[in-house]
Amino acid sequence: MTQHLAVDARAHQQPAAGAPPGGVSATVRRLLDLPDPVEESAARATARRTLERLGGPVGLAVATAPTVAFVAADAAAGLGPAFVALGVTAVSATAVRLARREPPGAAVAGLVVAAVCATVAAVAGEARAFFLPTMVLPVVFVLAYVVAFAARRPLTGFMVNRLAGGPRDWYRRPALRRVYVVSSLVGLAMAAANLVVRVVFYLADEPAALAAVQVGATSAFAVHFAVTLVVARRVVGGRLTAALPPAPAPASR
Repeated sequence: MTQHLAVDARAHQQPAAGAPPGGVSATVRRLLDLPDPVEESAARATARRTLERLGGPVGLAVATAPTVAFVAADAAAGLGPAFVALGVTAVSATAVRLARREPPGAAVAGLVVAAVCATVAAVAGEARAFFLPTMVLPVVFVLAYVVAFAARRPLTGFMVNRLAGGPRDWYRRPALRRVYVVSSLVGLAMAAANLVVRVVFYLADEPAALAAVQVGATSAFAVHFAVTLVVARRVVGGRLTAALPPAPAPASR
């Protein structure tokens, strides 16, 4: 009886004789000269979900808006109006984050960072000092990557492995460890380059360039995180598939 149910299920899944491929929707698409829908690949879906986890395009825009507003207002009208533009934009960005139901801690943290940067710039009396607090981040990442390598635990393994569904002993799995080592080397290079470029533009007193580097670095690290997650999930999926037992052979009649 089970075999008959399986046959009936396969029969229902097959299109009826004489029906156009893809059903009515395919016919409508052909009549309207519309392209066929493209299924989203697993890699693209993973990248999209990762960017959404990081806030998506809207989240990245909201996160960088206060910096852009500060630099633009400083270039147009001076440091005083730049502080006003920063305050208005930072409060608006916090409201948008809360309206999008982001974690309140992250929304308030953005406001606090803007306030700290503004305070440093006000004390120093120059716009470039606005970027001194955030310049600590690439220093922290460089040190974290180096310490993790010294401990033989690449840093991206700690950041990505759980989201990728990898095993707890990922550092003992050669294929997965190789992904995290390469990704960590790339991350270390990006963090070091980010730090060097920031120092160069800070010494040259180029607030606009510092803002561009800060915005670009945020997007670049988000893409790096997404790519690492996609590759790690593929490796984890391949490992799990290879570990599955072979399907039993059908019984001979």
